[in-house]
Amino acid sequence: MKYLIIGTGGTGAAIGGFLASEDKDVTFIARGKNLEQLKQNGLKLKSGVRGDIYIPNIKVVSEEEYKDKADVIFVCVKTYSIEEVIPFIRKASHDNTIIIPTANGFGIGDKMSATLNNLHVIDGCIYISAFMEEPGTFVQLGNFYKIVFGPRKGDPVDTDILNEIKNNLSDAGITTILSDNIQRDTFKKFTFISTLASCAAYYDITSGGIQREGMYRETFKELCKEIEKIGYEMGLELDSDIVEENLKIVDSTNPDTTSSLQKDMKEGKKSEIDGLIFEVVRLADKYGVEAPFYTSIAKYFGYTIK
Repeated sequence: MKYLIIGTGGTGAAIGGFLASEDKDVTFIARGKNLEQLKQNGLKLKSGVRGDIYIPNIKVVSEEEYKDKADVIFVCVKTYSIEEVIPFIRKASHDNTIIIPTANGFGIGDKMSATLNNLHVIDGCIYISAFMEEPGTFVQLGNFYKIVFGPRKGDPVDTDILNEIKNNLSDAGITTILSDNIQRDTFKKFTFISTLASCAAYYDITSGGIQREGMYRETFKELCKEIEKIGYEMGLELDSDIVEENLKIVDSTNPDTTSSLQKDMKEGKKSEIDGLIFEVVRLADKYGVEAPFYTSIAKYFGYTIK
């Protein structure tokens, strides 16, 4: 099975690095200095789950250099970059290619499928704290690393292929779940990444601030309650207490963990604030849910209530 990683940042390097360390056929797509370093020196991954992983001779190319067809494509770019990689995904796919987005957000698979007619775009999400330390060198923090993926409703996908992907990921050391309700499960991930990003960016804190009792933790709880209400109003079959589950997740993360949204904003980069914070306010308005904490944070970051 040929794997293709589009976007070799922290997430892409961790997924592909774990798979390649188990001798899976993995090709990475990278750019700029990162591409140069990976070609020259291989991939270095400092992992809280597996320890140090070094793969000296990885298969890494630019989009222009890739001439093959992949069996599985992990799309590991930010949400605002998905549209620009759509033409490349088409070029790199065959009729039975499985496309798995891991971007932060909700409904990503549906949005991609709308522009990738006849290709098998399933949906997925990842629980990870990972980043590029420098070109060619990456860090996966802590021992909490989980991938959830599954077919979207109405898309006939070969279950045997999905199970093979699951087994490959699990064998590589990644906690992996093949979901029977991916809409529910991606929304649950969305509730975590959105509440963490909102709270951490607003107060400019790490996970450690939320792990301690006090104002930060209480704000995190209130955000969880608001987004959970939205999920119920959307008709999603949530199978757990979102507040309790998200507290367990945040408490299991490395205390130094910083949300990617927070990092991008502090560095003046383009961020996912629209999809992670503003979108929740729009959903709250659409489904008639009061969301004072989300609304206050969104306004603080420049959102205008229409």
